[in-house]
Amino acid sequence: MRSRIKLLGTALVAAALTALAAIAAPTPASAAALTQVTNFGANPSNLQMYLYVPNTVAPRPGLLVAVHYCTGSGPAFYSGTQYAALADRYGYIVIYPSVTRSSKCFDVSSPQALRRDGGSDPVGIKSMVDYVRARYPVDPNRIFATGTSSGAMMTNVLLGDYPDVFAAGAAFAGVPFGCFATTDGSEWNSQCANGQVTKTAQQWGDLVRNAYPGYTGKRPRMQLWHGTNDETLRFPNFGEEVKQWTNVQGLSQTPTFTDTPQAGYTRTRYGGSGGTAPVEAISMQGVTHNLPVDAAQAIRFFGLDAPPTTTPPPTTAPPTTPPPTTPPPTTTPPPTTPPVPTTTPPTPFPPTPTTPGPGAECRIAYTVNAWNTGLTTAITITTLRDTGINGWNLAFTLPAGQTITSGWNATYSPTSGAVTATNVSYNGSIPPGGSVSIGFQANHTGNTAKPPFFTLNGSPCAVV
Repeated sequence: MRSRIKLLGTALVAAALTALAAIAAPTPASAAALTQVTNFGANPSNLQMYLYVPNTVAPRPGLLVAVHYCTGSGPAFYSGTQYAALADRYGYIVIYPSVTRSSKCFDVSSPQALRRDGGSDPVGIKSMVDYVRARYPVDPNRIFATGTSSGAMMTNVLLGDYPDVFAAGAAFAGVPFGCFATTDGSEWNSQCANGQVTKTAQQWGDLVRNAYPGYTGKRPRMQLWHGTNDETLRFPNFGEEVKQWTNVQGLSQTPTFTDTPQAGYTRTRYGGSGGTAPVEAISMQGVTHNLPVDAAQAIRFFGLDAPPTTTPPPTTAPPTTPPPTTPPPTTTPPPTTPPVPTTTPPTPFPPTPTTPGPGAECRIAYTVNAWNTGLTTAITITTLRDTGINGWNLAFTLPAGQTITSGWNATYSPTSGAVTATNVSYNGSIPPGGSVSIGFQANHTGNTAKPPFFTLNGSPCAVV
């Protein structure tokens, strides 16, 4: 088993380093730091907690639990993935749980781990979430989990044990909830790892439902990633995960949307065609267990990719005493100089306006959050064409004095004047009525106005 665990870990170390190089995030003027937190609450398996709070926190921040691979650690997953850099951009908070047992694998096998409040690692991770919620005005509807390999398996477990806590998960190279179950104390289940555990969708769904008997509330959305040549957690596990989470959501296993976001990738969505469908599954042709972790796409699926308003975070490090008995604050802390907006970032997919404009083939929602010499924008592009779009560019003219310094989910050229934003590899296809969200940060000299008009692939757009 130890050799398998070592393989599981070393493969994912390389994957994490690949992911780190995949996106360039702007460096904050004074970088936030990863902080270890002790005495965070019930912790039956002696997990360690590491917390990342960016310098700029959204008024009602999202919360992400990022779970490492076997042989890994919270600090290694922090430094080897993009989640913290994206938190700097979007203003959410990240928890990095860290295993202390010798294997450095999370417990996704024991009977205790596979039921709500049963014990072991899920209880400790839930305590970490409660700890943060007691100290920051976290939006309870924007709490998410993601992980790779052992962390992907734990993502499945967390969503099964705590469907009332987590709104969605993103599992990179995992297995279904309950697939790794053992009764002999072993952490490793070879039959599951080799893709030999198959069940009906109903049976897989029942395993999730039985983790929290009697629960009838909303179930978390799930994003799944797997390489077809995974030699450690074989590719059949991907199909079994799809069965499980479509059944949990009460959906057909027939996709409602299929596309190829990049060469060799097949993406299917179930229960919806947009970017926040109940289940989204991406298979990666020819990719092994050492898969690239596309943190930006996970953040997009969660809806955490709206830029934050510039509410300053607490100036002191997170406390290490037990959480207070008073509930978390429900109002945004007052801003300090310079004055900044305190509105919550818009959702990625705004409601359809009643008057899109005569003859318009596209719709643009454009929001500006500005401060003394800088601003960020959140732009949602919606196609109104019956055929959708495969490859796009959005043209607009920036007001005088505005200069783009960085952007996300598109390339921008030039940085001032008449600008064209062009799709990146993963978001070039927009289905009929579908949307993509992009944005940028810019300097300004006093004029924070919006561009007066937009064209998408040369066609004028309605602006809402």
